[in-house]
Amino acid sequence: MTNNSYDAKPLAKVNKQKPIRTLSANTIRKRSKAKEGKRKAIMNAALDLFSRSGVHGTSVEQVAALAYVSKTNLLYYFNSKEQLYIEVLQQLLDVWLLPLQSFSVEQDPIVAITDYIRVKLELSRDNPAESRLFCMEIIQGAPLLLKELESPLKDLVESKVEVIKTWIAMGKLAPIDPYHLIFTIWATTQHYADFRVQVEAVSGKNLNDPEFFAQTLSNIQSIILNGVSNR
Repeated sequence: MTNNSYDAKPLAKVNKQKPIRTLSANTIRKRSKAKEGKRKAIMNAALDLFSRSGVHGTSVEQVAALAYVSKTNLLYYFNSKEQLYIEVLQQLLDVWLLPLQSFSVEQDPIVAITDYIRVKLELSRDNPAESRLFCMEIIQGAPLLLKELESPLKDLVESKVEVIKTWIAMGKLAPIDPYHLIFTIWATTQHYADFRVQVEAVSGKNLNDPEFFAQTLSNIQSIILNGVSNR
């Protein structure tokens, strides 16, 4: 017999597991869209700062502040400032090189070159920050972009050089060096973005002026096409 006024009984351990929550397809899409939006905001902020101050003159904190995210959040999407810089440059290259990829032997070369000059000038007008950043990287010796220039870019240019050589062999273009044709188009069209201040100081205008854009395009096309036309 015991003096306890109640019987002590061990409490049964109840192991309740929280049910696994399955996200709806709509929720997954929203989260994915939000992540992509934040990633894009970071890259846009980085482009703006890199194109003005370079990679060494820009800090992760500055990019995060401009993108309205925390430094920790930025480093969740990009491991380092260098990785962010490289991805911005790679995206830039994709934009710049896409028009050149369309060159094919089946095209009329005059039409193809005319269109390419127009698209390149439009890119300089619409993406001046990208053009300035690319120019800055190249002037510095392309320390972080050299691999991209030595492989994908070189391979693409060489394939289009062969297209131009075929046009020349078919008698559709004057016998010019294809490399210099491509370099001339790049240099001439990108000048209006990379040296925009100089262009404005001399002419008082820039490519955002529709009339000046049309005049610039017409003159560049005439100068280059008169040099390559075999007609």
